[in-house]
Amino acid sequence: MNGEIQIQKAYESILGHDFEKAIEWFEKAIAAEPNNAAYHYKLSITFARSNKLLNAIEHASKALELEKENEVYRYHLQVLHARELVEKAHKQLSVESEHAERAIFLLKEAITLDPLALEAYLILSEAFAFRKDYARAYQTVMEAVRLDPNHELAKQHAVLYRQKMKYKV
Repeated sequence: MNGEIQIQKAYESILGHDFEKAIEWFEKAIAAEPNNAAYHYKLSITFARSNKLLNAIEHASKALELEKENEVYRYHLQVLHARELVEKAHKQLSVESEHAERAIFLLKEAITLDPLALEAYLILSEAFAFRKDYARAYQTVMEAVRLDPNHELAKQHAVLYRQKMKYKV
């Protein structure tokens, strides 16, 4: 028995915006074909969209384990690991922002894994600003603006950091 019918049902659930049901259908497809890397990958995407990052990483890892040379699976897993690092850094900054060094390290690693991680640039710029390193905060937030020229928060922070650099606050 293969899992194609379950995959079809999962996609129908996604189109109906029922991601929990989609997850159930993907899991049934995997039960039918546990070594089908594509099914693990698809489930990983659905978990990621549902903000279930650890589950997403687990299935992305399984997909890559099953198809070690698949660059799409490898990149997807990198992006998920980047999101995980951003979340850890964000928590670290909100708990003990006076020790921003660890968060900065995590955010730089996240950007290495996913150079398009806009949130990582925004949080990294905030970490630099907290240390009153407004030049680096400005430089970092401008990377976010380059990624998304219409991102209002990034543009506002760029103006703020530029003013603080000018007046050396």
